[in-house]
Amino acid sequence: MARSASTDVLVVGAGPVGLTLAGELRRAGVACRIVDRLPARLPYARAVGIQPRTLELFDRMGLVREVLDAAVPMRGQLTYVDGVERGRVELVLPPEVPYGFAALPQYETERVLEEFLGRYGTGIERSTALVAFARDAAGVTSRLTTASGAEEEVRSRYLVGCDGAHSTVRKGLGLSFEGGAFPEEYMLADVEVGWGLPSGYGVRSMRRGADGAVDDLLVCVPLPGRGRYRMSMPVPPELSAVRRAGAVGPTGGDGAAHGLEGGAAPGLADVQRVLDRLAPEPATASALRWSSVFRISHRLVDRYGDGRVFVAGDAAHIHPPTGAQGMNTGVQDAANLAWKLALAVAGAAGPRVLGSYGAERRPVGKEVVGRTVRHAAEGVQADPEDRGTLLLREAQLLVSYRDSPLVAPPPRDDGGGPRPGDRAPDCGGLTGDVAAYPQRLFDLMRGRGHVLLGYGRHPVGDAPRDLAAAAREASRGRVATHWIVPADAPAEVAGVPHHHDGRGEFARAYGAGEGAAFLVRPDGHLAACLRPPVVGALAAALGRVFEP
Repeated sequence: MARSASTDVLVVGAGPVGLTLAGELRRAGVACRIVDRLPARLPYARAVGIQPRTLELFDRMGLVREVLDAAVPMRGQLTYVDGVERGRVELVLPPEVPYGFAALPQYETERVLEEFLGRYGTGIERSTALVAFARDAAGVTSRLTTASGAEEEVRSRYLVGCDGAHSTVRKGLGLSFEGGAFPEEYMLADVEVGWGLPSGYGVRSMRRGADGAVDDLLVCVPLPGRGRYRMSMPVPPELSAVRRAGAVGPTGGDGAAHGLEGGAAPGLADVQRVLDRLAPEPATASALRWSSVFRISHRLVDRYGDGRVFVAGDAAHIHPPTGAQGMNTGVQDAANLAWKLALAVAGAAGPRVLGSYGAERRPVGKEVVGRTVRHAAEGVQADPEDRGTLLLREAQLLVSYRDSPLVAPPPRDDGGGPRPGDRAPDCGGLTGDVAAYPQRLFDLMRGRGHVLLGYGRHPVGDAPRDLAAAAREASRGRVATHWIVPADAPAEVAGVPHHHDGRGEFARAYGAGEGAAFLVRPDGHLAACLRPPVVGALAAALGRVFEP
């Protein structure tokens, strides 16, 4: 063994999920290392859709501007059947949602996240693979190898596997990964086409056979660049990895036939043949950047962790790419786990904090796997939810942890606003005494941990300064407090930073009447809604999270 080292958290896998986790840990002051078996970032546009909820998390981290600068908007989808336009979906969300849908190649998302991580002096240790690990009551001992064959032993307090569908960490934990695989194979291609379809719209073009079933399909997702799309389509027999292998293709030893496969890659001629059959108008493919054959499985782990070892992203759940849910679900895994690990490393986490990661995230993973499998088999149009609700769900804005052990019970009167466990909504029009421009609520919470938001002109319950003091004491200084007052309220709230609700947006978004307070977690979910806000109820809510 070449050498031994120690760190607080070892992150295995430097895709978007591992990088999000490492970035959040470093932002919280946690020592961590992140390793990846690959020698460099892959130049493939695999996961390309970025959901509005993921952009909100990137906003909280402080890197959303860099993402927006590199991305292109996803405005909607055009659907064609047998060459005729049969529908147009507009991806329009309620005006209070701060971000829309975006498209960005995965390698660009990874670049932005890697640069963010670099701000904290941490880089990816490439060509470094986890070989094995052993756990004990105090930590985890991991054995790593590098491209040169050198070995290193790393001692960490926690280990997190963000190492994909064939996760070494998941296998080492002995977690089950139940599910199945779709028999079809597809080919992906990153190409440019010179058609006149509106920019920012995905394209789904299909042909139906005599029995009415879909027997040919082309799906195009817009990418940054003129006329650039990532296209997916059924693979022709001569490129089929399954046909060549006479079996199910590579599975990584765990039965998960999922992701890009080796062997012959599609060429421009293969893509052009599909365009000739299915393009809504005559089009020529050019500038092929990369292509591959891929397969899809749908699987979910039985647990998201065991003791001091956890899994996230594709290591925990894989499913069809329908609706661009996979990477985004993994990023939310990372955001959920990071703040809990940070509290645990600091000795400030209550006894239920780390266990709540699986309790909160596995039901989300189960729902996403089920929904994407259903949509892949039946089409999104077969979903029983109304269009507006489905769009919010696809945007991942309806994820909630209402049944979490960390979330306080709901008040008897929620005022029509969000309940504990729900996403904390944004609002605009907040003005202070110094800034001459209105701010968003997310501006106040950017870069922070837990935040207590109070509301009221004549506080009902305990005084704002008493609530702020109780929050600081119960959390050992880890809760920031802001008080929001109606536009015509007096200009001062003693002892607490305050803002005026200039347009009444906060009161509407939160259903906030006189005397209310909301405890917001670092991942942007509500831990408690207090009506009225009293020190005892606040202390009880914080006691679910913080070590007394």
